[in-house]
Amino acid sequence: MTNKIKVILIHKLLSSKIQFLKGVGPANAVKLSKLGILTIGQLLEHYPRRYEDRSKLKSITELTDGQYESFRAVVIHVNELKSRRGFKIIKIAVQDQAGVAQLTWFNQSYMKNKYKPGMELIISGKIQRHANIIEVTKPDIEPASEFYAGSGRIIPVYPTTEDVPQWRLRSLILQAINLLKNSVTPEEIESLPTSIIDKHNLLTRKQALVNIHFAVDMETLVKARRRLVFEELFLLQCGLAYLKQRNKYNSKGIKHAPDGVLVAKVENHLSFKLTNDQNKTLREIKADMEDVTPMQRLVQGDVGSGKTVIAAIALAKTVENGYQGAMMAPTEILAEQHYHTLAQLLAPHSIKLAILTGKLSRRTRDEVLRHFKDGAIDVVVGTHALIQDDVEFAHLGLVVTDEQHRFGVRQRARLESKGNQPDVLIMTATPIPRTMALTVYGDLDVSIIRELPPGRQPVATYSRSNTRRNKVYLFAAEQIKAGRQVYVVCPLVEESDKIEAQSAVKIYEELSATFFKNIPCALLHGKMKPQEKEAIMTAFSCGDIKALIATTVIEVGVNVPNATVMIIEGADRFGLAQLHQLRGRVGRGKYKSYCILLSDNTNEETLERLKIMTEVNDGFVLADRDLLLRGPGQFFGTNQHGLPDLKIANIVTDTDILLEARSAAQHTVCTPEYLDTVWQTLQNWFGEKFSMIFCR
Repeated sequence: MTNKIKVILIHKLLSSKIQFLKGVGPANAVKLSKLGILTIGQLLEHYPRRYEDRSKLKSITELTDGQYESFRAVVIHVNELKSRRGFKIIKIAVQDQAGVAQLTWFNQSYMKNKYKPGMELIISGKIQRHANIIEVTKPDIEPASEFYAGSGRIIPVYPTTEDVPQWRLRSLILQAINLLKNSVTPEEIESLPTSIIDKHNLLTRKQALVNIHFAVDMETLVKARRRLVFEELFLLQCGLAYLKQRNKYNSKGIKHAPDGVLVAKVENHLSFKLTNDQNKTLREIKADMEDVTPMQRLVQGDVGSGKTVIAAIALAKTVENGYQGAMMAPTEILAEQHYHTLAQLLAPHSIKLAILTGKLSRRTRDEVLRHFKDGAIDVVVGTHALIQDDVEFAHLGLVVTDEQHRFGVRQRARLESKGNQPDVLIMTATPIPRTMALTVYGDLDVSIIRELPPGRQPVATYSRSNTRRNKVYLFAAEQIKAGRQVYVVCPLVEESDKIEAQSAVKIYEELSATFFKNIPCALLHGKMKPQEKEAIMTAFSCGDIKALIATTVIEVGVNVPNATVMIIEGADRFGLAQLHQLRGRVGRGKYKSYCILLSDNTNEETLERLKIMTEVNDGFVLADRDLLLRGPGQFFGTNQHGLPDLKIANIVTDTDILLEARSAAQHTVCTPEYLDTVWQTLQNWFGEKFSMIFCR
């Protein structure tokens, strides 16, 4: 193999339908499809979620309370009981030579017919000892006849459903592994260059697939996982590096001239001095815009760090060069805020602005669209309305997307397509953990604004249980009497039987009648009509409304410097990033501000998360802590940025491998002649998602 990336040669065995395996009929094929398994290749890539060492099965009397353990036993009795509340309880007694244990299920009557006296089982689960009774609730069971655990064998445990028991999935994967061993050469399924395999001391893909499922020892299992994690992250990084390289070698965009009179006027008339981080970010943006390669830059800035000012100067630069600028925001409230801010900064210098949202009348909308098309409008601010088919620009030079994580990749691409390779500036006030920035946004150049402008002060944050709730609202009422304003945020709009959380409607009714009686209050939530929301937010901004009870619709909202208190009901139901966004609504003026987190949740992890909020005001630190606490989840879902969910890699725990794979990918894709090979490899790897991810 050369030092180029070799295209994956998908062997016909791997693309064969799952019915090819013994014991998989139409019914089982449907069950497996619910796990995303349609082919033998997908079965082999259905990786274990954990492993159990069953080399030494314990006797029942040796089982340890509170531990997850395995033992072999025979069914001696099956019984179904009914609780006082009407629950059906299935209890199965099993025994070995040393003792008796009890297996328990709730409302799963089919279990009484599944296991009959005399059946020998391998049972795994968390052991519970009650006096002389040993119990295992909802155990993992497989027939002893199907048990695959030779001496010293590490047993894989897979993500599955009740329809597909572990032993059956294990049996099918073992069949697939044996076919792989006997029918496929290592070269036919290899995805990495030999040079990279050798340099990074990796197993072959064939070795890794065999051992990720049925490793002979832990050392081999660790090597197998490392290989597959490296491969996944390497190919992802190749794709992201490819996007950068493609722009560099194949894309020719707008080459803006150095700053002229207009940009100088806008900068010189600012009523404040830019911070060092703002100046650095601005220099990076200007350098991008003055290059013929289209800018693709992400600006991360904490809440209130002054990103809009930077966007305003960039928009002035494109206007000065004879182009138009467009700024897209996720909500009408935020679009209105940006429009007014940009108007203050740009309109005095004869830059013509317009706003385009869904609430415009047909006549007004048509007039605005006509001015876009003939070039009479220099800068437009809008919502998703900007990406409608009938929106046309005379010469679009710069696209700014704010709070970009709220848009899908196709939506952003549609706005960009309305110009001829315009420069693209993406802004977010949601700090992104470093590992995510290297993956989700690895194809972008990144600027970070950490400094807050002078005058912004840290918000004092407190975590309180509901026993202190009355005191919290008495304090809020005192702040209102002193001339300030208050936010109250609730997780739900209306009461829910499923979730025990305070609803916005209930809280509004309660506060209006008690602590905030005779105080102008308002209720705001996402189910309201746009006109209603706007009227309420305008009244709150003007100070006519003193207390705003809302859902997270105000997470990204208008700037109200007079608001000094943020009370978050059911704070345990929010992640750190969202809590920080909400906290950012206060502390915007000259008055000391407070954020109070109300929760009765006693979960240790939840208490730790709320404690972090009281100790840390830096959004970037919080983002890293949040990722560590909650895990990556579906950061790679296609809805927001187009990247696929990772099958085995974990960007929280696999950072070292990520950096290693990224370095290898950048080296591989550093010269133009390798790009076509990378393109083919990625098409094979990402399949149907390829065009959405990389053709943008």
